[in-house]
Amino acid sequence: MKITDSNVIRFHLQVTYGIYVKSLTKKKERLLITGTKVFGVPLENLHRQYIPEFGLVPCFLVNACAFLLERAGTVGLFRKPGSLPRIKALRAKLNRGEGCLTAPFPYDVSTLIKQFCRELPEPLFPSELHPALLKAQALSSPRDRTSALQLLSCLLPARNASCLHYLLDFLFKVSQRSSENLMSTSNIATVFAPCLLPPPNKAEMSEMRLELRVLVLRTFIESPHLFGVIPKTVMDSMDFLINFHPLKDPKRGHGKRPSLKGITLGI
Repeated sequence: MKITDSNVIRFHLQVTYGIYVKSLTKKKERLLITGTKVFGVPLENLHRQYIPEFGLVPCFLVNACAFLLERAGTVGLFRKPGSLPRIKALRAKLNRGEGCLTAPFPYDVSTLIKQFCRELPEPLFPSELHPALLKAQALSSPRDRTSALQLLSCLLPARNASCLHYLLDFLFKVSQRSSENLMSTSNIATVFAPCLLPPPNKAEMSEMRLELRVLVLRTFIESPHLFGVIPKTVMDSMDFLINFHPLKDPKRGHGKRPSLKGITLGI
């Protein structure tokens, strides 16, 4: 099997932290549908714009976050609900492709962002990664927890990673004004966990498992600069393995490649 970046990352996770990660299920190619609808639409079918630091990000998210960033001092932002009638009207306009985020109420827009994330056909953190994320968060060493979660973020599909990285960076900026808005990273993570890391079944609804989900998200919000960044030690391993040259067998006079079966563990 070809040695790839994701193979090496999964190998490191299994050997270093005891975290087994299967390959993410390859989703069936969807027919790209052009339209204006925003909510309940797969990421690849949304209008997106390229943001240099992050990649392709849904236009709605870019516009909504830009609007709220100017009002990030609003008390209880994301915690206090907006007006249901106003939100319903805003959703209808957005789904018709109308620009309507110029003068709404901050609580309405913050509620729309949560609804947008919650109503995606697939969670931004794919459900296949949830067990590994929770196991990483349960590691005893804070440094190991952060490193393992950082590695796991590198396994996300590109479209999910771009959207999540942008959102997490925005939430970090909101948390920096917690003295005004009273929204610490813990409060923000508590609000967003059901939207970004929804429990797949009732067995995952226990208080302990829900708390782990909040802590996973809190770690990412507090360190958005690490999201999707492969650590140097792992990069060095990749360079070595991908550029590996076979050892010469003096008897046969040709290269003999040692077994690298370990690299494919969890694949």
